[in-house]
This record gives sequence, structure tokens and C-alpha cells, in this order.
Amino acid sequence: MRKKEPNIIVFEHDRLRTDSGEQRLAPIQLKTLQSFYGENGVPYYNLIHNGVRFNEYVGVIQVGNTVIEVLPKGDKTNDVETWRNVLISMLRSVGIFDIHAPSSSDLKVRSNSILDLYFELYIKEVEYLLRRGLVKKYRKSEGNRTSLKGSIHFAKHISQNLVHHERFYVKYTVYDKKHDIHAILYKALKLLSYINTNSQLTSRLGSLMLKFPEQHDIRITELLFEKIAFNRKIVPYRNALEIAKLILLNYHPDVKRGTNDVLALMFDMNLLWEQFVYASLRIHKSKTTTISAQTTKNFWKPITGYRSKLKPDIVLNIGTKDCVVLDTKWKNLNGYNPSSEDLRQMFAYMKFYGANKVALVYPGIENHNKSGLYYDHSKSDSRELSNEECCVIFIGVEKDIKLWQKKINEYVNNWI
Repeated sequence: MRKKEPNIIVFEHDRLRTDSGEQRLAPIQLKTLQSFYGENGVPYYNLIHNGVRFNEYVGVIQVGNTVIEVLPKGDKTNDVETWRNVLISMLRSVGIFDIHAPSSSDLKVRSNSILDLYFELYIKEVEYLLRRGLVKKYRKSEGNRTSLKGSIHFAKHISQNLVHHERFYVKYTVYDKKHDIHAILYKALKLLSYINTNSQLTSRLGSLMLKFPEQHDIRITELLFEKIAFNRKIVPYRNALEIAKLILLNYHPDVKRGTNDVLALMFDMNLLWEQFVYASLRIHKSKTTTISAQTTKNFWKPITGYRSKLKPDIVLNIGTKDCVVLDTKWKNLNGYNPSSEDLRQMFAYMKFYGANKVALVYPGIENHNKSGLYYDHSKSDSRELSNEECCVIFIGVEKDIKLWQKKINEYVNNWI
């Protein structure tokens, strides 16, 4: 376990510098973040003079022993505990934290950051797998044995056993707990034991390292996880493997110094808001309402080349006269109108989906909407308004996530 440094807590779009501000980056931390940013950049932050400016991504970036926690901000308040709980609740509601699994039903949020929550959830999943018994799989092996089992490998048998007639170099099949799935879980356990700074988790990690059978080292890639077939025996491993994948693929070791590694678990707030609104409407929808997300329609095709498509965030009652299209935006308008680009996009959705109404959905301080009509485009230079409505809906943030989801559904349906 590494020595814990004080957490740095910021909100999206905040700045962290080495030379100003209440919270400051150490020069070595800035160098690490600059190196991690590289030539191609990362979406989580932009580099500024002597510091970084965070974008609309939220979550945690661990730099060495320091955890930088980036929280969402949908209003003018800077209540850390409120927004941390809102973020965790939103992630849970869209399935990022699977709280329905039997192994995580009694998980308690005692964490100082989302990183600790992920670590605890992973520990809980592996503890559950050990209690129910790790699965065995067949694997191919070879080596010298004192009995002839399997098929003999003549070339190696002759080269290694010319003077050892009691031994046989053979290829054979073993049925045990040493296989790639366990190698992934073991590698994630070793990494957590190295980077964890939460003293509450240290003893549980140490116990797991002793109980878990030692595995061969394995090279972690996206393809490795894609090749896993979740049959009946492997299904209970799904949660643990998903967390291991997230941690292992987002860990960037500092190969030069070994003290300023980077682990980035960040979430696009625009995408999370979209999924949260969709989940809220889906949970509380009536039996007569249909709802779909990311419904694609062809929009334009060049004579040669690929087609362009339209893909609104949420469509209610698609293909009917009551069709409504919603597009979610995680931003604060500060009293201004939506951008012309967003309004043009909604107009295209209305035409191509035959929608009765369209709306842009933003987070806000309280629930209210601002309805508007497009100008009549059937006449040239017309100053008359049409009956084609585009509404701007603001959804007030609630601390109680279930109440918030219920109010989102009620407010949108009242507008419809």
C-alpha cells in the first residue's frame, strides 16, 4: 500500500495550477499529467500555463499517491458531498455499479472517492468468487515428467533427457485453476495492492492475495477481454472482469520513475446525463409509451462515399403522431438561448422523425421550461411563426436519486 496523500477535489471546468489557487499541483504531478496528455491529448483536461483545465469529464485521476477527484456541477453550489453522492447515484442508476448482483448487495459506500468505491466493489466480487469456489478449466502444458502422460515431444525429449532415461518430455492437458480469467483477476489484485491508498481496504487485499492461487503474468489488451466467452460457469465472473478491465486498461505506469503512475477512471458527463435521463423515463414510463435511445436514421448520401446519419438521444412513441424527440445537454446556459447549431439539429430531428414536439433537456437549479416556435419556413422572408415547437427543459437536481428520477418523468410527461 502506498502512503496516502490528501485528495484534491475539483469540479468540472475548474483549473489546477502549480503557482496559484487554494489547491495546487506539485511540479512533478504537472509533469506527469503533461506526459500522460502526450502529443495526441486526452479528453479529460487541457493543458494551460503551469497547470491543467478540466473538461466535462468527471471521476478520478490518481497521480502517484494523490487522487484528483473531478465532480460534476449542474448548479452554482460547490457542495462536495452532495455532488459526490449525486455522481455515484447516477453511475449506479445507469448500471456502471451493478448493485443487483448477489455479491454486491450489501456493499456500503464508505469511500472517500469513486476510486475507493471501485476498489471495494472489486474486492467484494473476488471475495464472492472465492467463497463459491473458483472454476477450473483445461489448459495445455508441457515439461519433463517421471511418467509418460500425454504425447511425447521427441525433439525436446532427446535434447533434455539424453542421460535421464527416467524422465519424459511430454505435452499434456491439465484441469486446474490456472487459466487466463484468473490471471486477469490476479493481475488486478496485484495492481490494487500496489496503488491502493485506503487503509480500510489494505487487510482485505492482503487476505485475497494469500488466498488467490498465484497465476502466470498476462499481457492485458482489449482483445483479451473480447475473447472471453461467458458460459454458465463464467457468468458469475462478469462483474469482477468488467471492473478489472476498467482498472487495468486505464492504468498507465510511470516506467521511468515508478512513483508517478496514472490511473484515470473518468466519465463523459454528457453521455452520463443522457443515459440517466433515458433510464429515468424508462423506469416510470406508462404501458402505452414506447422509448428508444440512439435511434439512427439516414440523413444524407453523397454520390460516392458514406452516408450521414441522424441519431437523437431519446425518442418517445417513434412512428406515431405523438412522437417526441429529446436531446440531452449537460451544460449551464446561464440564462442564454441554446446555440443555433443545437436548434437546427432539433429542427432536423422534427422533420425526419415526424415529431410532434422536440426538446433540449438541461440540468438546472429548479424545474422549468422555456417553449419556443420555429419561424414559418414555407414562405420566403417570413416573419410569421409556425406551430413547430422546440422546448428548452431544465431539470432541477435532487439529492434523493429515486425522487429525482420520478420528477424527471413527471415533468417531461407534463410538458408533453
